[in-house]
Amino acid sequence: MQTNYQVANTQALPAGAHKVLRNTYMMLGLTMVPTVIGALIGMSMNFSWMAASPIMSSLIMLAVMFGLFFAISANRNNSFGVVLLFGLTFFMGLMLGPILQVALNLRNGGQLVGLAAGGTGLILLIVASLANLFFQVPAASLAISAVAVLLFSGFILYDVNRIVRGGETNYIMATLSLYISIYQLFVNLLQLLMAFMGERD
Repeated sequence: MQTNYQVANTQALPAGAHKVLRNTYMMLGLTMVPTVIGALIGMSMNFSWMAASPIMSSLIMLAVMFGLFFAISANRNNSFGVVLLFGLTFFMGLMLGPILQVALNLRNGGQLVGLAAGGTGLILLIVASLANLFFQVPAASLAISAVAVLLFSGFILYDVNRIVRGGETNYIMATLSLYISIYQLFVNLLQLLMAFMGERD
């Protein structure tokens, strides 16, 4: 999605904001790990107790969430805050268990979960690209390109899988889908290579 080939103006944001934004992007990426682990564990758990007492289970979940929010806020200036943040994201992943169990019991559940994950990544990529147009942060440009490379690589695998399994029978639409993914992959990979390996005169 990113097509700005010039290095953004590093003075567009105060110096401290660059560091916060860079660390936020890095931490956001890291929080996906405990979320995925929590979701995988949650899919194998028995959540029948939640159905038996929905009000009580909702109150317990809210108490844990708000307790972790408070603890993270109280420890925001030390490393224990990071541990608590990972704990919260693990818990949030765990709480995805019930909806993932229901979704994966559908005939096309795996496809729906993949579509939701890909759609979320694509929407985040678009929003981050739009935000970067206004705030002009070089670190954000690199983060967006890195996410785009991963996302469009996944789209290519998904598209090829659909073609092989007969999910897409129209070669024009299949070509269009693969072309867009390959084009975006090339553009974003080129931006990353220019940023890290480009030799200036």
